[in-house]
Amino acid sequence: MTIVVDAMGGDHAPGVVVEGALQAVRASGGRFSLVLIGQEDPVRAHVRECAGRGLTAPEHLLRIHHAPQVITMDDAPNAALRAKRESSIALGLSLQKEGSAQAFVSAGNTGAVLSASTLILGRVEGVGRPTMGALVPTATGSAFLVDAGANVDCKPRHLFEFAAMGSIYMSALRGVDRPRVGLLNVGEEKTKGNEAALEAFRLLGSSPLNFIGNVEGRDILAGRADVIVCDGFVGNILLKFGESVPSFLKARFLAYAGKSVKNRLIALIARGGLRSVLRELDYQEHGGIPLLGVNGVSIIGHGGSSARAITNMIYRAEEMILKDVNGLIRKELARSHD
Repeated sequence: MTIVVDAMGGDHAPGVVVEGALQAVRASGGRFSLVLIGQEDPVRAHVRECAGRGLTAPEHLLRIHHAPQVITMDDAPNAALRAKRESSIALGLSLQKEGSAQAFVSAGNTGAVLSASTLILGRVEGVGRPTMGALVPTATGSAFLVDAGANVDCKPRHLFEFAAMGSIYMSALRGVDRPRVGLLNVGEEKTKGNEAALEAFRLLGSSPLNFIGNVEGRDILAGRADVIVCDGFVGNILLKFGESVPSFLKARFLAYAGKSVKNRLIALIARGGLRSVLRELDYQEHGGIPLLGVNGVSIIGHGGSSARAITNMIYRAEEMILKDVNGLIRKELARSHD
């Protein structure tokens, strides 16, 4: 299989992207090949710099595809796609569309990757709106929050589709048997929420999904549901809040340790456990967010992604290909329309 990696995507591109791609190829044992797409000269310069540190990959497993234009984080997504038709995002997804690759990975402009993926790859039959989902840690493992920011305004049918796609993701990629689906709401009662939530509750309740009803914010970390369904406005706020927790806990821990010698000794003893907990909360460990519902594999990463995050994004793309998540989504939605 071949995976295209946007070498120009992210706050620290192309350096960390090249490093992460090389690490993925070297650790994969030849399971896949990568195409680094971006401005050729700076990309090659970083490949040489990594080679000087002993980080290399066989030429047949890592090649460079020139894309002269770059969509920046500040560009308006749709305008940038029209003006920059030879950007790394547009050309990278086009390689997948024409069959030269099976997946695309980018830590670049999220809106541009979303729009380009939908326009270039198209939607899976039966999907009204593709969606992004994100894994969040819970007391019992992890849950899939969907939508995580792709769709801020949603109709009840869209929420149902998000639930179906999230359930498939957790079953196929996380090995959860009959994932529990919860609709995020202001209360557990089925009469709670706005009109969209009430109708979504009805649709989910009459579907073959393992719908457990409404869940509240406090139920997420408790692990009450495996799939948490909401619109992207709420989901993205939750996701960004969660990303702030590790740095907050670290700052509080250091402040506690600085109060006395006794506290420093306690902190030293607890340091290993805290590091383990913070690692579970670190988005770098999970890689990117899959865009579900498009006719292809598109993985979207955080703009501040490190080389480790890029490596993990590539692994997520590999999993999506091997598990044929799109095929499963197509079958599930076709069944729900029968």
